[in-house]
Amino acid sequence: MSIAVVDYGAGNLASVVNALERVGAGARVTREPEVIRRSQGVIVPGVGAAADTMAHLGSLGLIPTLVEAIRSGKPYLGICMGMQVLLSLSYEGGEHRCLDVVPGVVRRLPGGQPIPHMGWNAVRQVREHPLFRGIPDGADFYFVHSYYPDPSDRDWIAGETDYGVRFASVVARGNVMGTQFHPEKSGRWGLQLLANFVQLVRAAGHRQPTEAPA
Repeated sequence: MSIAVVDYGAGNLASVVNALERVGAGARVTREPEVIRRSQGVIVPGVGAAADTMAHLGSLGLIPTLVEAIRSGKPYLGICMGMQVLLSLSYEGGEHRCLDVVPGVVRRLPGGQPIPHMGWNAVRQVREHPLFRGIPDGADFYFVHSYYPDPSDRDWIAGETDYGVRFASVVARGNVMGTQFHPEKSGRWGLQLLANFVQLVRAAGHRQPTEAPA
């Protein structure tokens, strides 16, 4: 089993790969579309700004590859910026189109508390999901962000967190999943979440088509 960790210039690739290795998963850091197509699962980690992220993905020719992977049913996990670019638009530094997989927008956290939101915070499980298997409701995860995803369809929201506003900290529907926090930096429960994603990849592996549906 192989999981492609997409390299578009984000800085936290090594910690993601190390965490995957700790839960027994093989991971390959790549920016090659063909490697992503052959993988059984995809993780898009990230820090930085939405406009830069979309520009880098575009310059590497990875936008159609990621959309193809999602449409094919391949399990996808977006982490932090990798989650935010799933939405339709980001208002970080203007208005920027994103992948438009999850309907909704990315907004700036409200004032009244330190920005960026940096540190541990609880995730309330809005509904059951395999990503949460073995993780207690209200478990703490590690966040570093100034913007948050605001899906227009609440059916996408699997977990929420309060920080000046209650926001979607986990989105999930079908094979598409995302976390605003960094599971690779979140200790025991972060490793459990990644292990749960790996199990989803293994379960889906035998069903993955070799090419996206026409």
